[in-house]
Amino acid sequence: MSQHIDPGDYNHIVFFTGAGMSAESGVPTYRGKGGIWGSYSIEEYACQEAFERNPRKVLDFHQKRRRSVLDCEPHEGHRVIAGMPEARVVTQNIDGMHQRAGSKEVIELHGSLWRLRCQSCGFKKEDLGEEYETDRCSCGDRLRPDIIWFGDMLDAVVMSRASEAIRNCDLFISIGTSGTVWPAAGFPDLARKSGAYCIEINPEPSGATSYDRVIEGAAGEALPELFGVSRL
Repeated sequence: MSQHIDPGDYNHIVFFTGAGMSAESGVPTYRGKGGIWGSYSIEEYACQEAFERNPRKVLDFHQKRRRSVLDCEPHEGHRVIAGMPEARVVTQNIDGMHQRAGSKEVIELHGSLWRLRCQSCGFKKEDLGEEYETDRCSCGDRLRPDIIWFGDMLDAVVMSRASEAIRNCDLFISIGTSGTVWPAAGFPDLARKSGAYCIEINPEPSGATSYDRVIEGAAGEALPELFGVSRL
């Protein structure tokens, strides 16, 4: 790879990350080969109806997911991004890897494994352990994982923040996402139309035409080289 990028040449950088970013750290993907939904039923573990039928079963499943994520570590790509504190991260991932690497400005499109919310009063609670501290809100209702499950509506406020960040960026780097899940699939085109220089990093490029540059490879190797950062 040639042509290093100097982040100082850009005012607003956005990294848009998908499942491939976390898969490099060993976090199982949801779809595709070896994906979680090849072994577990969405209808039993990842929808509101499942939670209403058997909340304990759903919570136990998500605790298992949390433990498996804690066994994984952020990779060099995560650390390169975290080394740019002014950059914004828009992620489809719910595993918190960017935050563990040190990123502060993270917009989570699909929620977080490390947060619970109350369905009645809207209270949200950060919960970072292997097991949930409590599954009850102070109002008396159950707390559910603050994740966009299958059948849930995306959070309009979160989507607005993501769209605004991308609309205002001048460097947009998409990493490890297939570009097929809408409305996030439209982000590269939004960035391009807003005048940003657009880069895709992916072992299997999406084929989208919005990118000025496509780097076929893993983020843990490509990002340090792209920005001229020494790997640990």
